[in-house]
Amino acid sequence: MRPFYILFFILLQYCPFIQEKAVAQVAKMGNDDSLKMSWFADAKLGIFIHAGIYSVNGVSESWSFHNKEVPYTDYMNQLKGFTLKNYDPNQWANLIAQTGAKYAVVTTKHHDGVATYDTKLNDLSIVKATPAKKDLIAPLFSELRKRNIKCGAYFSLIDWSHPDYPGFLKDSSRYIVAKDTSKWEKFQHFFQGQINELSTKFNPDLFWFDGDWEHSASEWQSKKVRQGILSTNKNAIINGRLQGFGDYETPEQNFPVTRPKEKYWELCMTLNNNWGYRATDTQWKTPYEVITIFTDIVSNGGNLLLDIGPKEDGTFPKEVHQTLKELGDWNKRNGEAIFNTLGGIGQGHFYGPTTLSKDSTILYLFLQGQIYGSISLKGLQNKIKSISVVHNNMPLKYKVVGKISWSSIPGIVYIQVPPTVNDKYVTVLRIKLDGPARMYRGTGGL
Repeated sequence: MRPFYILFFILLQYCPFIQEKAVAQVAKMGNDDSLKMSWFADAKLGIFIHAGIYSVNGVSESWSFHNKEVPYTDYMNQLKGFTLKNYDPNQWANLIAQTGAKYAVVTTKHHDGVATYDTKLNDLSIVKATPAKKDLIAPLFSELRKRNIKCGAYFSLIDWSHPDYPGFLKDSSRYIVAKDTSKWEKFQHFFQGQINELSTKFNPDLFWFDGDWEHSASEWQSKKVRQGILSTNKNAIINGRLQGFGDYETPEQNFPVTRPKEKYWELCMTLNNNWGYRATDTQWKTPYEVITIFTDIVSNGGNLLLDIGPKEDGTFPKEVHQTLKELGDWNKRNGEAIFNTLGGIGQGHFYGPTTLSKDSTILYLFLQGQIYGSISLKGLQNKIKSISVVHNNMPLKYKVVGKISWSSIPGIVYIQVPPTVNDKYVTVLRIKLDGPARMYRGTGGL
């Protein structure tokens, strides 16, 4: 055996950190199941719902007591005001369906420890501890599945209300700070028991974990958690917040400027500035902003998971309804260029987002805003069969400039876009090619 490999196996045996990383990497390599992930890759749009007691007083979900903005007792007193009196899972499912979203992720438990389903492992749930007295998850998943929408369960690994969760928080008076192995083992049994409940009760298509930053993969027993989920549903997808044992990455709020290296990724983003409902938060993203962000994400091969927060009575603000309707209407006009597509061509060819059909024989160009006149496409080596506008099929004129007959370097395609064809948010052009798209990435030299 070579000295390098001997050293590697010695380190692997005696260094837990390296061992943990290696195991996680092996697991991740085995996670890239293209068949299982195909629906996720095609989905492009999901709706995230943060429903919880934090909507009663409109405070930050869980973090408000963690950061000592409000006392823990005041935060938990919101249990008394969480009614869901106007909760209609059919209406929620219709709201999600009209956007064109292919999946939805709903909070089953945030860091505050309050379950939104009927957990049997403690009494801290909206079923047992609030006037709502109902399971939010079961009827919603039922309605979503009637509409062929995949169901995702958000679950916080950490639980800042559980007596056995080891404490090192700012409000340390509520916790035993010293490490207590027996308490941690009991907490492992508790949180894994709740994950098992979710698996057996609801059979989620997707698990959206959060809070993994507070412990290592070995402390969370991430491999065991993953295996437990897959033993119930071998096709379940797990997000990347399980310390290296997930199937895809989930950047939060901030859009990646360069295309992520991960094959599967999703940007989770709020419709205003907060995950849960806050009456004081009026910083709503406009339909134009949402749609342009969405097209940028899809162009880069990712999904958008757009978050909305219901009020304590189970209704959504009018701004949520308005923006989701506009997003849905735009998707109806232009969904051909979004759903079941591939991420687009490299940067520099076109100054805007692009996507490709599954066979790469159709190139879609997204014109964000009221763009018209002559637009250019560089480096296209294919012959063009036709160019048209997606939402109305209007054919467009074009010409190729700078193509030299004896050179293999392509010219620049100039497309004439009249102002009369503009979509009010983003106009999409369809370019049919003579074969799979071939893009020139050279320097122009002969």
